[in-house]
Amino acid sequence: MNDRLKALADAGVSIWLDDLSRARLTSGNLAEKIAEDSVSGVTTNPTIFAAALTNGADYADQLRSLGDVDVDTAIKQLCSTDVRNACELFADVYAASKGYDGRVSIEVAPTLANDTDGTIAQAAELHGLVGRENVLIKIPATKPGLPAIQASIAAGISVNVTLIFSEDRYREVMEAYLSGLEEADAAGRDLSTIHSVASFFVSRVDTEVDKRLAAAGRTDLQSKTAIANALVAYGAFEEVFGSDRFAALRAKGANVQRPLWASTGTKDPNLPDTLYVTNLVADGVVNTMPEKTMDAFGDHGEIGPSIVGQAAAGRAVLDEVVAAGVDLDDVYQVLEDEGVEKFIVSWHELVASVEKAIASVK
Repeated sequence: MNDRLKALADAGVSIWLDDLSRARLTSGNLAEKIAEDSVSGVTTNPTIFAAALTNGADYADQLRSLGDVDVDTAIKQLCSTDVRNACELFADVYAASKGYDGRVSIEVAPTLANDTDGTIAQAAELHGLVGRENVLIKIPATKPGLPAIQASIAAGISVNVTLIFSEDRYREVMEAYLSGLEEADAAGRDLSTIHSVASFFVSRVDTEVDKRLAAAGRTDLQSKTAIANALVAYGAFEEVFGSDRFAALRAKGANVQRPLWASTGTKDPNLPDTLYVTNLVADGVVNTMPEKTMDAFGDHGEIGPSIVGQAAAGRAVLDEVVAAGVDLDDVYQVLEDEGVEKFIVSWHELVASVEKAIASVK
């Protein structure tokens, strides 16, 4: 077992791999990462599945068995099969962690990012298609996504909320979770069976802010915003889940919505390649890493000090960035819009890949 990754896990950080493909499952690669790299979960998105499905040979047999189906149905069947098989692979981790880990995510179509009712319907459909307790349905934290998150939680569906960039939106996400739990409780649901993570995106914030700081002549502040932003978000988490409101839900079996650090691979080659892992350590958080980042941490990563209680330090950095002329509200909106658009582009690539694969097996 890799000692550095094990130490990170022992510090309370759940290590999830930000990648899934049928080849990882059938080759034993994912099982090896569970055994040797302390991997305790998997996240996916349309970009990841588009990349996986470019290798049509891995999916040819299943496509033949599906017969004459439309491309949307084929995508749902192919992706849900991979997620179901991964859920089964993580079953022991899921059981041992009482549902906190051993989780595998599948995302609603990004074309539904601004369609509340469509998101609610597809979240329920994907939940049923995968049919495993340890699946998480990914729903983006757009404004129309918020009521879909609440409705899905209320229906007893465990959710991975994705594309969170700001403290304000994160607070709205936590509100949706708590309100969903209260609805679920009123309906007589067992709250202990409902889990959620909130995926707060990290490196993309530095990428966008650093461009603006360079234009303002404040390179001294570069590469500091993303971690500061995450510290402020973690402070909001500490506040909300330390509240009397959540305490009442916890007494009924409710689970904390765990913070998940996403987009943790560094985009700037001049930065340490483990920057967004080393500096975001706290007991109970998740860090979902691309394989390159995970391997880098396993090779030379160090565990930084705990971020518990560090929100004020993070806010001080953000205040400096704003004083330098950066409009952070605009940054967050640009990143959300770009995030949705990038996933839509990947979705169209996924559709094209599956159409090609369908044609090849006829």
